Amino acid sequence: MKTDIDIHKHSHFSFDLWLTLIKSHPEFKAKRVELFSSFFNVNKPIDEVAKAVKYYDDLCNTINEVIGGNVDTFEIYLLILNSLNIDIKQLNQANLNEFYQKSEDLFLEYKPVIIFDKLHDFFDEIKNQGKTINILSNTGFIKGKTMRKFLMNENLEQYIDFHIYSDEIKCSKPNPLVFQEVKNKIRDQKLQMEQILHIGDNPIADYKGAKDFGFSAHLLKHKL
Repeated sequence: MKTDIDIHKHSHFSFDLWLTLIKSHPEFKAKRVELFSSFFNVNKPIDEVAKAVKYYDDLCNTINEVIGGNVDTFEIYLLILNSLNIDIKQLNQANLNEFYQKSEDLFLEYKPVIIFDKLHDFFDEIKNQGKTINILSNTGFIKGKTMRKFLMNENLEQYIDFHIYSDEIKCSKPNPLVFQEVKNKIRDQKLQMEQILHIGDNPIADYKGAKDFGFSAHLLKHKL
């Protein structure tokens, strides 16, 4: 996949995560639905719970992209639970934190699969040329703090100069504020905009968002 990305033409590389570098472990989403159902005592068939989880995951992702804000992970939980007739007034921050911790443990056990071909070698090549890398990801169920743990476990953290996650800055791609955040954090502030390349799989959030801001952009299409 990496051969059509021109390292020499650019000086800084911004990478989306989901469906660009990684995809979910094939068993993770089903395991998370089971955990969600048992933890919150949801008295509905598991396929109904799975449908609600997917519906609100997709919906909140779309809302984030359209408005450019960030629907909080716990808000997504509450929307799902409410739709499944759970009395959300009985819940509190401690319950939600406890569930998040359990889902993070599950995520790191059923960890994502790296889909970018020879990713460590590619990052090596970029860094050996004295160039810089960041991760720029919209988040939903999985917060940025969890993604950092995963990347550290995969020995990818060593290559990454900085991370930007929508739950931490409260705005999402394609909001220009997100790309401004990338620009602000790049060590070499003299870089021309077109020397900064954002790489992602989403035509609107990644490609158009980066182009409209003035960065170079590369749309990745994996054969998943």
